[in-house]
Amino acid sequence: MTREEAQKEIEELIGKINYYNDLYYQKHTSEISDYEFDQFISRLLDLEKKFPELKNPDSPTQRVGGTITREFVTVEHRYPMLSLSNTYSEEEIRDFDNRVKKLLPGESFEYICELKFDGVAISLLYVDGRLLRAVTRGDGVRGDDITANARTIKNIPLKISAKVDKSEFEVRGEIFMSWDVFNEINREKEEAGEPLLANPRNAASGTVKMQDSSVVARRKLGCYVYGLLGENIGRNTHEQAIELLKKWGFNVSPTYRKCKNINEILAFIKEWDDKRNDLPLGTDGIVIKVNNISQQERLGFTSKFPRWAIAFKYKSKNAITRLNDITYQVGRTGAVTPVAELEPVLLAGTTVKRASLHNANEIERLDVRIGDRVFIEKGGEIIPKITGVDLTQRQKKTSPVRFIDKCPECGAKLIRTEGEAAWYCPNVKSCPPQIKGRIEHFIHRNAMDIDSLGEKTIDALFVKGFLGSVADIYKLTEQKIKQLDKFKDLSTRNLLEGIAASKKQPFERLLFGLGIRYVGQTVAEKLASHFKNIDALMQAGYEQLVAVPEIGGKIAESIVAFF
Repeated sequence: MTREEAQKEIEELIGKINYYNDLYYQKHTSEISDYEFDQFISRLLDLEKKFPELKNPDSPTQRVGGTITREFVTVEHRYPMLSLSNTYSEEEIRDFDNRVKKLLPGESFEYICELKFDGVAISLLYVDGRLLRAVTRGDGVRGDDITANARTIKNIPLKISAKVDKSEFEVRGEIFMSWDVFNEINREKEEAGEPLLANPRNAASGTVKMQDSSVVARRKLGCYVYGLLGENIGRNTHEQAIELLKKWGFNVSPTYRKCKNINEILAFIKEWDDKRNDLPLGTDGIVIKVNNISQQERLGFTSKFPRWAIAFKYKSKNAITRLNDITYQVGRTGAVTPVAELEPVLLAGTTVKRASLHNANEIERLDVRIGDRVFIEKGGEIIPKITGVDLTQRQKKTSPVRFIDKCPECGAKLIRTEGEAAWYCPNVKSCPPQIKGRIEHFIHRNAMDIDSLGEKTIDALFVKGFLGSVADIYKLTEQKIKQLDKFKDLSTRNLLEGIAASKKQPFERLLFGLGIRYVGQTVAEKLASHFKNIDALMQAGYEQLVAVPEIGGKIAESIVAFF
């Protein structure tokens, strides 16, 4: 292939990829399968590898990451990224409106109300239509340059497709992690025996500061933009700025609304108090801004905040209910988790019946007892948690909860590793939920991806005695499978074909699927890249393992113990 032919194909591929990306992220539709889209990316990566001089900084291949950043350079903001003053009361919103009236005597004005998304504030600098730099808020005057990581976020344009008259402008937005991604990462961390992420906001903040941008890409962060700065851009109102950003291909949340007066603002706040719980990402309030840019400039700033904007914060939803019992669940790694069984109570639009108590330390810290009236809150507005006990309603004859000392599933005596909060069942080979949990993890789409083998089928095969380990998956036969209810010729063939196809998965997926404690997806990839095959990894000792970059002593000990 000549250089000219390569350049032509690269341009065609970039055009197609950008088109399908825009369809998916801006119009929420898809005309091709994920596989077809990945083939375009794969072909583009191949061509850029063969012709590196044709690779552009705004190529879609930059989305997959790969840049290693040892230190994040501090950059001074051209326009300071000031915080907003916060309030939780309707009265203070009215006070804000009255202050605006006094500072704009006799003038008519209107507001823009936007949802306040719970993420990481970002400033994006574009020069000649291309993303030049992405900087975090920092202290408001200076922030960290995270450009390599921002390039992996698929709804941040690397290049503006529309003709932009202004050669330089700055876009403000919020980088976030959706609830689905957050819960999936925590599920994987829990299965790997790693500490869980606290909430999506902290997870997003930690992700954008990761050194390896390929890991950032896998975290599937998103970004909503809400501000446009620059001279002579051609917008007189904030609403016009938002419309420009939408026209240029930026991801703008459709939830904003223009409000003519304080009553419309309060109606907007009330409307979203419950509706926001249905959104795929976290929100914690409403931002209210004077719409006219000229009026914003005349209103100016205090030493800390703009006088033309304020943030209304929603109070966390909470309720009180009775703790009926504490049950215990055994996970794939053997960790035993206490679960609060609650008198059903309505909270933030859903009925809450259960809440995790995490571990023995948390039970002791809360001093929670059976029969107590407990306060329930939705952490991050989604996950129910017990925040305290109403001691004024505690019955006199209650006793402190004693954490169980035997596995509730197999009866084995529980153990606790020094320095860890969790108790574990050591019966790895015979404890039913551990066995089934390991198999469920092994077939997961991020591991061996055997989607025809679900949880109910695993349970049925386990009861029959056909599945006692992940190795037994590859010993399943047509005769065995047809002994299950509802399995006929087609479903049996689909399962066997799915198992056969899983043998083509790369080593890192197999390694992740084995469920070695502390070996999540990223660690599995590092190990697979270093050792190349399972035999080399099995033969590796502690010293060889800790010599691998980012593999610490705890991971090395776990791998040695596993094999």
